[in-house]
Amino acid sequence: MPNYQQVSPLLVLMLSVLSLSAQESSKSKAANKLYEKGTEVELYNTTQINTDQLEFSPTFYLNGIVYASSRLTQGERDKKIDETYFELYYADLDGNGEPLAPREFSLELNSPLHEGPVTFDREGQKMYFTRNNLDRGIRRADEQGVTRLKIYEATKGRNDWKEVRECSFNGDSYSTCHPTLSSDGEVLYFASDRAGGQGGMDLYRVRRVGDQWSEPENLGPEINTAGNEVFPFIHSSGHLFFASDGYAGMGGLDLHMIALDQGKKVINLGEPFNSEADDLGFILNPEGTQGFFSSDRAGGSGKDDIYRFRVSRGIWGMTRPTVFPTTIRVVDAATKMGLSGAEVRVFERTADGFLSGGKDLYEAVLLPSGEAEGQLLFQLIRKDAGSLGTADAQSNAEGLVEYAFPGERKFLVLVTKDGYTPREAGFSTLGNDAQAGLTVALKKRSCVLCRGSVVDQSTGRTIPNAVVRIRNTIMGTETAILATELGTFSHCLPLDAEYRLTGIKENFQAAELRLSTLRNDGSEELRAELTLSPTTGRLIDEGSVIVLENIYYDFDKSDIRAGAARELEELRAMMETYPSVEIELVAHTDSRGHEDYNQQLSQRRAESARAYLIARGIAAPRIRAIGLGESQLRNDCGDGRRCSEAEHQYNRRSEVRVLKVEEAVKIRYGG
Repeated sequence: MPNYQQVSPLLVLMLSVLSLSAQESSKSKAANKLYEKGTEVELYNTTQINTDQLEFSPTFYLNGIVYASSRLTQGERDKKIDETYFELYYADLDGNGEPLAPREFSLELNSPLHEGPVTFDREGQKMYFTRNNLDRGIRRADEQGVTRLKIYEATKGRNDWKEVRECSFNGDSYSTCHPTLSSDGEVLYFASDRAGGQGGMDLYRVRRVGDQWSEPENLGPEINTAGNEVFPFIHSSGHLFFASDGYAGMGGLDLHMIALDQGKKVINLGEPFNSEADDLGFILNPEGTQGFFSSDRAGGSGKDDIYRFRVSRGIWGMTRPTVFPTTIRVVDAATKMGLSGAEVRVFERTADGFLSGGKDLYEAVLLPSGEAEGQLLFQLIRKDAGSLGTADAQSNAEGLVEYAFPGERKFLVLVTKDGYTPREAGFSTLGNDAQAGLTVALKKRSCVLCRGSVVDQSTGRTIPNAVVRIRNTIMGTETAILATELGTFSHCLPLDAEYRLTGIKENFQAAELRLSTLRNDGSEELRAELTLSPTTGRLIDEGSVIVLENIYYDFDKSDIRAGAARELEELRAMMETYPSVEIELVAHTDSRGHEDYNQQLSQRRAESARAYLIARGIAAPRIRAIGLGESQLRNDCGDGRRCSEAEHQYNRRSEVRVLKVEEAVKIRYGG
């Protein structure tokens, strides 16, 4: 183990990580205090992300893991450890929990020095990460010439992380590192070699007090030893996992566990988690059945590897309740009285904005843009409640619904009722503070309900899943809705306005009609029938241009992050379905900045989108990338003209030019 005071402190970062022979799994019968007798533990080398360099300390995030690595062998090196500086990487997990091809986690967080490990709040909006002492981009060393470690906080932005700031409990003369956050976000655990500890590195915690953190609290001699305790992980059950060389063990750093605040003693995790080498960076899913850790044991892909494990019957004490019976109360927002007959639909959601289980409130559709011939637009269309299938529950006479939410999940609850504006509410069963109940207040509609249908002129039958664009011709605003499988739609139109409705469907000529709510007090429903004439020809052909309307970039940024590129996911699905399609990804900037720099920036943006698709399985030769800088602005926000951020953002976009297509391609056009 390196001397923490002598090595450029990522302190423990050089401690290595576990490994077995590539493509092989290790299976053993576990018979210690962790498991029920007969429990099987399976161990796998995650060969998809491991290299011949260092990969270590994974953390769960979104639908994958974030980890630290020195895989960029061509970068600047830390001379004290003869390794390139660690950067953060993200890898999605497949259905079996196996990591897929990794990608760089954040351009914004990368510095000239080390980053990692990290931890996130349960909403994925805050992160805390280890970094060498860096002040406004300048390395800060102590009197001994050592650049200590500190913990920093960052906030999730639209495309990347922002508002990076140093945490208050750091110090310049000692290291503070390896953060792990409790499931409720109220307690942060970390390792530090500050004065007054039990030995080398000790484990500490701070508690949230308003917008600040409390003074650090040493976890005491029940946990800390004269050796080193590092890489903590706090499980939602309250069990703390960590690595230590201060207990009698199997060799190097061993993984240990303790049930905090239960008067329990520290337990060595034993085989197969521990070896004669250094084992560290343990994480475990809420159910206690699978997770990851790191080690430099013999037989791995490189110096340090990340391993995945499964525990057939789970680890004792880790599991959470499987369901949370919950009362949902639906009330009138004005009277606070319960509303009967309200329909409740429950969707499980992930941290990146997608809804799991094949349920989704939005449909990604391909539409003519209306701006140029052959130009198409990917647009996210909000589904009508009628398109979402049968409600999961309906409120009784008192406005009550009893619903059993699965444990350790996040949900979106959609509540609808005739005469009221639909309402969405979040609900969580994560951690120890799962919500006991949920009240949803509905407001009466102040609009005119428009009911309509989309009809095939040649047959007189309704057209399923057509798109209806609704434009307020007075305000200039536009929305789009998706008709049901029965070809019907409904939408509440605000009063005192005039509207143009356009029906759109692949293989049909678009049709329009106009409606007005100028002389309607909301009591009289409007009716609309959009009649579409059949046409021939393909929606997508060679030369077609698809605008990815929501793939915008922050000023001077080129990265695309999880949750920020919904249309790219749809494009990936299209290219998987139609393997003949070859495309050119074109990126544009706004006019701010020098022309040459904007050209380079747009090229990086196009390459970023290309890398996003390749990382998700699309063959590289099928995608070209080109940047056009500020040469093709969509508005008159050129050099010297004052424009709003929204106007500039309108120009920072990505487009897809179809270079080759053989099949009759349909891209999820309304289902």
